[in-house]
Amino acid sequence: MAVEFSRRQSLKLGLFASVAALGVGLAGCSTGAVGDSASTSAQDSSDTFPVTVKHIYGETVINAAPVRVATVSWVNDDVAIALGVIPVGMPKNEWGGNAQGSTAWKDAALDKAGAAIGSDKAPAQYSENDGINFTEIAKTTPDIILAAYSGLTQEDYDKLSKIAPVVAFPETAYGTSWQDSTTLIGAALGKSAAAKELITATEKTIAEQAAKYPSIKGKTFIYGNLEPAKSDGVNVYLSGDNRPKFLSSIGMTLAPVVVEAEKATKEFYLPWSAEKANELDSQVFVSWVPDNQTKDAIAKDPLLGQIPAVKSGAFVADSDEMLTLAISASSPLSLPWALDAFLPQLAEAADKV
Repeated sequence: MAVEFSRRQSLKLGLFASVAALGVGLAGCSTGAVGDSASTSAQDSSDTFPVTVKHIYGETVINAAPVRVATVSWVNDDVAIALGVIPVGMPKNEWGGNAQGSTAWKDAALDKAGAAIGSDKAPAQYSENDGINFTEIAKTTPDIILAAYSGLTQEDYDKLSKIAPVVAFPETAYGTSWQDSTTLIGAALGKSAAAKELITATEKTIAEQAAKYPSIKGKTFIYGNLEPAKSDGVNVYLSGDNRPKFLSSIGMTLAPVVVEAEKATKEFYLPWSAEKANELDSQVFVSWVPDNQTKDAIAKDPLLGQIPAVKSGAFVADSDEMLTLAISASSPLSLPWALDAFLPQLAEAADKV
């Protein structure tokens, strides 16, 4: 529980882990399509069972198409819903969420599926503020628990496995890309073909929307977290983290100073001394901030204000927690929702270069 709680504290600083490799073994599959409405019916499966899913803690054999799906952490519930499966239980979004403990993109999908939060068909919600909620998960009597994007420890995995088969993350805690999460969960749910189609459609949407802002393409960037008036007030996210990966996917280039610095670490981010902030050379700098006042404080800070992109005004300071969550814990539901709000901010910064 301590690991999960620590992770949630880190989220408030915008810290998410690096992208990892995926291992999936399938007994067989056939074609299928992404459904427009959600269902937990095993008959919706297009794959042949049993299915074996490989992950950090070994292999999980799923003998039949899951009917009752529970999730932990972020992303996993988004992916299941996008694939047409309404979870019987999922965590509340207690950072970056709305009054319902949900998100705008999840609410839209649940509404469309006739399973809106508060309705009879809605998933049960449980808090994860103090770590994985084993008791509430068990109450949902799941036949599978999805944790492809999570920070499960071996102890967590073993304990959850006593409730139902568990799909853990492939290699790195909180380090699974949205594409790999979708592929892994699609396999576990017997919807491999649908997962592939969902990935293709989502990537197409992202590419089409990004193409509307040609000034973004080719610009160097740094995605970091900035805290004024702190000697350790800079964290720089590295190439495997979901946010730099997203910016790279829309045609931007990770700044050479970060590419060089990350050679010395296997972490998902790199602490950077504020005294050396002026060395963080990129055309655009992106960060989450708690409010607009913090953006102004960063620009006026004697150290952080020397970051080249901050100094030139090519600084994206996002103060919307839900938008930050949408990109940080990215999913096939969250990213399309985020584009209309995020891309114009990015383009405005890129235009100043």
